[in-house]
Amino acid sequence: MDTGTIRYSEPVDAYPREPCLPPTETGEAASPPLDPFIAALPRVELHLHLLGAASPDAVASLARRRPEHGVPTEPDGVRRYFRFTGFAHFVEVYTAVNALVTSGADVFDLVVALAADLAARAVGYAEVTVTPLSHLRAGVAPDALSEALAAGRAAAGERHGVTLNWIFDASGDDGPEGASATLDWVLRQRPEGAVGFGLGGPEDVAPRAPFREVFARARAHGLHSVPHAGETTSAAQVWSAVRDLGAERIGHGVRAVDDPALLAFLADRGITLEVCPTSNLRTGAVSDLDAHPLPALLAAGVPVALGSDDPAMFDTDLDAEYRQCHDRWGMPPARLLDLAENAVRAAYCGESLRTALLDRVGRLRAWLTLRPAGERSSRSSPGVRAPGSGHAGE
Repeated sequence: MDTGTIRYSEPVDAYPREPCLPPTETGEAASPPLDPFIAALPRVELHLHLLGAASPDAVASLARRRPEHGVPTEPDGVRRYFRFTGFAHFVEVYTAVNALVTSGADVFDLVVALAADLAARAVGYAEVTVTPLSHLRAGVAPDALSEALAAGRAAAGERHGVTLNWIFDASGDDGPEGASATLDWVLRQRPEGAVGFGLGGPEDVAPRAPFREVFARARAHGLHSVPHAGETTSAAQVWSAVRDLGAERIGHGVRAVDDPALLAFLADRGITLEVCPTSNLRTGAVSDLDAHPLPALLAAGVPVALGSDDPAMFDTDLDAEYRQCHDRWGMPPARLLDLAENAVRAAYCGESLRTALLDRVGRLRAWLTLRPAGERSSRSSPGVRAPGSGHAGE
């Protein structure tokens, strides 16, 4: 088989509507209205799982066709089903929902529905995590899976103006053998839009280090290293993700807060953490949002990009995550813009799209300079990712 470096096309520079902010005539204006400001942010999703984005209506429809899996067949029942008691329960439910997706047509429908949802929220670019081995085990044929993803990605652009790229991940409890089988599928099928290789699932039974060889192989074939680490375990696993897996971005990584040397390292190397506050609360990774490490991560200068993770399962979206940062932690609009800029800079999109999004960042930042001085923030704010950073080996 051809195992050359994976190449992906330059994403289409389509981006959903750009809402306008209220005009500002003097520097004495009040704080900008929050919702219009959030709507104007250049929103990209970097931590988003395809299966976890399936709406309760979609899950119920799949469950009615396959009732033997015990998933509720009505949307309200699915919403109750998505009330998790902890991370282990979340994995149990996630696995049951995955078992409902048994054909390429199911996968295509999930991709297109996700694109429609993203477009409705003016999210024009997303890196979507797909776990191939779980779909193959559920009965989706290898060729059918890649064809469904390709067709869904094309439809996302054509119908909704949304650019999707893929991060293919393995579940830690499948071990290095499962990760190697996942990478074999990626290299054999070579799905257009493949940009990253990840590692998810339960961390407590899957330390990062044993996956060293498969991640080295993925990187050699042009895939970025984007493992989960430090979501439910410790800062040691974040260190391992960087040192052993060559992580360029890290999914979650919130336990880095427990190690000042690690915080300094992440800040110095510009390694972005994809932080998903609502997810962490719903899975029990944090006991309550008042205890969430996000403010401390930012104070330490670590680049952070917000993510919704499994938005349908957690009843959230990217807007809600930004709003929560303002309402819960008092982050001003300038800090929200910092978070949005981090996501743009950390994305594995084409440079023309990045340039367009950064132009929007620049215009919003200029707009904020017309606000009172206390509401401003410079691009040198702690936790703003520098261009070209984020590689552990730099």
